[in-house]
Amino acid sequence: MFRKLLNSELGRPAVEEYRALAKSPVTVILDNVRSRHNIGSAFRTSDAFRAERIVLCGISSTPPSPEIHKSALGAEFSVDWCYRESTVEAVRELKEAGCTVIGVEQTENSISTDRFLNGELSLEKDKKYAVIFGNEVHGISQEAVDLCDYTLEIPQWGTKHSLNVSVAIGIVLYILTPR
Repeated sequence: MFRKLLNSELGRPAVEEYRALAKSPVTVILDNVRSRHNIGSAFRTSDAFRAERIVLCGISSTPPSPEIHKSALGAEFSVDWCYRESTVEAVRELKEAGCTVIGVEQTENSISTDRFLNGELSLEKDKKYAVIFGNEVHGISQEAVDLCDYTLEIPQWGTKHSLNVSVAIGIVLYILTPR
């Protein structure tokens, strides 16, 4: 028999407590993500995996927004974020700050996420990472891909070319979050 736990039994921190906790060394970059619901989901998933912050770029909407809030469920208040007009500008800033930049995109020579799942690859300790997720139709801009240190690809076996960006964020942050 299983009993669902109440939210009060989950032991989750309050927003102010959360903001003081150590974060994963991962920054999420949203490259021209058009759906505010996907942006809200990115906030909620980033909160779940304690991502360091989100950088919203280009046409990506910013809080406050009722649509973002609807899927973020308040995570837009717990996760640090900033806005940059240009994804390329954001990537260059993060690289200058010492981040390794990973694009989640189907490219020549992309690395399968399977290599992280099977333990063949892992993030280096004491390094910072920025992970770029792209537009729902066009993916990451080629200009941003050109600045990546490497790209990750999530294997797929169906007829569609890609996953919803919010689903991809969940998969990748789960795989990359140090335990």
